[in-house]
Amino acid sequence: MRIAVLDDYQDIARRYGDWDRLPPGAGPTVFTDHLADPEAVVARLAPFTVVCAMRERTPFPRAVLERLPELRLLVTTGMANASIDMAAARELGITVSGTGSAPAATAELTWALILALLRRVPAEDRAVREGGWQHTVGGDLAGRTLGVIGLGRLGTRVARVGTAFGMDVLAWSSNLTAERAEQAGARLVPKDELLRTCDVVTLHLKLSDRTRGLIGRRELDLIGPDSYLVNTSRGPIVDEAALLDALVTGRIGGAALDVYSTEPLPPDHPLRTAPNTVLTPHIGYGTHDTYRVFYRETVEDIVAFLDGAPVRVLN
Repeated sequence: MRIAVLDDYQDIARRYGDWDRLPPGAGPTVFTDHLADPEAVVARLAPFTVVCAMRERTPFPRAVLERLPELRLLVTTGMANASIDMAAARELGITVSGTGSAPAATAELTWALILALLRRVPAEDRAVREGGWQHTVGGDLAGRTLGVIGLGRLGTRVARVGTAFGMDVLAWSSNLTAERAEQAGARLVPKDELLRTCDVVTLHLKLSDRTRGLIGRRELDLIGPDSYLVNTSRGPIVDEAALLDALVTGRIGGAALDVYSTEPLPPDHPLRTAPNTVLTPHIGYGTHDTYRVFYRETVEDIVAFLDGAPVRVLN
């Protein structure tokens, strides 16, 4: 049996997973690079019985799964993965298992991005290192309005921190109730009202056909030149071309992004030079606690599968 661990950019899977629990000789082959070409993915993974995917970094549509005849177990970190064709995997006899995650990591990064964006932390850090001193004026949080789109597990954490900062917190999602919003310290309002009213708009939605492109040119114009957009959810929720245009033309105050439509972000991507932005490389979940959960439960999934009793099955 051969086990592949994919997209381990930081080469940390061996450190955080207790791989010694696997049978002798079943240690993982770890790949630290990313393959975007499906043909290359198939060629690399053809000999493997178990594949361990990191979030949605490598897609597994039907066309790829059908060409991996040895594959019997596909483990994804997290308990959802929009890049895996679950129905195709089931039809092909491939078990898909997931893992838990540390609940606070992405919410904490959201606030790191909000503070960095409003207080111009990257620009001021760079100025000090280059021998300069104060040259920007930061924005305030206390007394301002935070808009949370998607008030689930992560959005609720973000909302409660906003309240602690002394912000008025508004919330919207398609199925959100006023009672549920109130429990999180927020007030339910229509989406357009949230976009027009809030000084900071932060996204905490799952990517789906309903949320893809949810924030486009019209929505960015509602946010306007004095307010900011933060996205730590999934890149395609925002129309990237529309966002770039809004940033370059000054129709939005700024954006902080941890996720992108194409990842890793190409070296020549125009977002890398867009004004009034703070950019991080999809590290919302990239903490010690999260990786411990991801890789330890990945090993648990493999051991359980080998014992004939798969756990955390998603398909």
